[in-house]
Amino acid sequence: MKYPSQAVSKLYFTAAIGLFAGQILFGLIMGLQYVIGDFLFPAIPFNVARMVHTNLLIVWILFGFMGAGYYLVPEESERELYSPKLAKILFWVFLVAGALTILGYLLVPYAELARLTGNDLLATMGREFLEQPLITKVGIVVVCLGFLFNLTMTMLGGRKTSISLIMLMGLWGLALFFLFSFVNPDNLVKDKFWWWWVVHLWVEGVWELILGAMLAFVLIKVTGVDREVIEKWLYVIIAFTLMTGIIGTGHHYFWIGTPEYWQVWGSVFSAMEPIPFFMMTVFAFNMVNRRKREHPNKVATLWAMGTGVMAFLGAGVWGFLHTLAPVNYYTHGTQITAAHGHMAFYGAYAMVVLTMISYTMPLMRGREANSNKAQVVEMWSFWLMTIAMVFITLFLTGAGILQVWLQRYSSTPMSFMATQDQVMVFYWLREITGLVFLLGFMLYVASFFIKGETKAA
Repeated sequence: MKYPSQAVSKLYFTAAIGLFAGQILFGLIMGLQYVIGDFLFPAIPFNVARMVHTNLLIVWILFGFMGAGYYLVPEESERELYSPKLAKILFWVFLVAGALTILGYLLVPYAELARLTGNDLLATMGREFLEQPLITKVGIVVVCLGFLFNLTMTMLGGRKTSISLIMLMGLWGLALFFLFSFVNPDNLVKDKFWWWWVVHLWVEGVWELILGAMLAFVLIKVTGVDREVIEKWLYVIIAFTLMTGIIGTGHHYFWIGTPEYWQVWGSVFSAMEPIPFFMMTVFAFNMVNRRKREHPNKVATLWAMGTGVMAFLGAGVWGFLHTLAPVNYYTHGTQITAAHGHMAFYGAYAMVVLTMISYTMPLMRGREANSNKAQVVEMWSFWLMTIAMVFITLFLTGAGILQVWLQRYSSTPMSFMATQDQVMVFYWLREITGLVFLLGFMLYVASFFIKGETKAA
C-alpha cells in the first residue's frame, strides 16, 4: 500500500464480505423453499427472501466496487485520496441505509413499507431488483455522488491513466443509469423499456468497464507486464463491451410490446456480447504467460485468471445459449435464465471483487501477500466456490431444459406447478451444491486469519 488513505478500502471490503455472507444465507433459504414450500413461512415468505437475496447481491458488489475505487484511483493517480473523511462518512451512511432497508423488507409488509417511506410522493417501488424505498434510492444517489466527487478530485489532482479513466467512466455510468430507477411510467411496456436501462446497462454495460479496469490493475501488479501492453488490450475490450452491450439491450425487448425490429438488433448484438468476455479470458492468460515477475500473492493471480474464464462461461456462453429471439421465445423466464444469472454474476462481478480483496487486503495489513498456508486455504476456497457455482449452473440448466420441454415445447404441455414437481431433483442438487459454495466462502474468510510465513517467489 503506497498511500495511507487507501486503507479506507478495508472498511468497504469488510462490509462487502459480510453482505455476501447474507446473500449466500438467503440463497440457501430460497433453495429450501423451492423444495419445502412452507419453510420459514410466514416469517420469511419466498418473495421477501428473493428480494433480500438480490438486493444484498447488488449492495455488496457496490461496496466492493467502491472499495476497489478507493484503492485503485489513489495508486493510479500517485497521490492521497482527496478526502478519506468523506469516504468514511459515506461508508456509514450507505451501510446503515442498506441495513435498515433489509430490515424493512424482513419486518414490515411491503405495502406498508411503501406507505411509510414516501412511495405516494414518487412511486418507484415494486419492480424487480429496484424494490428499494424512495428514501433508500435517494440515499444511494447521494452516496454515489459523494463517492464520485472524491475519486474524481483525486484523479484530477494527480496522474491520469487509462485504468483510472475507464474505472471512473464505469462508475459515473453506474450512477447515471441508476437515475432511471426513478422513471416509473404507468404504461407497462414503457416501464419495462426504461427498467432495462438500469438493469441491463449496469451489468452488461458500465459494470464491465469497472470489471476491465479492476482486472487490468491487478494483472499489472502481479505480472509486471508493461502498462502499455495491458492498456491496448483494455481499449479493445471496452470498445467491444460498449458496442455490443448498449445495442444488446434489445434482447430484453423481444416480448414486452416494443417494435419487432428489436428481435433482429437484440439477437445480432447480444450474440456478439461473448466476444469481449472471450477477449478478457485471453487477456488474463496472455498477461500471466508474459509476466516479468513471480508475485508472492499467487492466489490473487488465480482469482484474476478465474475471473476471465468464469465471466466468459457465465456471461458469454450461458448468455448466448438463450439470447437469440427464436430460442428465447421458449426459454424466457425459465430456470435457464437463473442458470445464466448465477454464473454470470459470480464469474464477472463477485470474482473480480474477490480478486481485488485477495490482492489488496494483505497490502493494507502491512505485507505483500498472505502466508503460504493461508494462500493454500484460499485456493481451496476458490476451487470449492467456483466448482460449486459450475454445478449450480448445470443443475439449473437441466431444470430449465426439462421445464421448457414439459411446459412450453411439448404438444401436451403441463401446468407450471406440475412441471415444478418433475424438476424437483435438480432443486435438491442445487441446494446441496449451495452448501459446498458456503463452505468455500467460509474458507475464503478464514484464510485472512491464518498466520505463517510467506516464502519469497
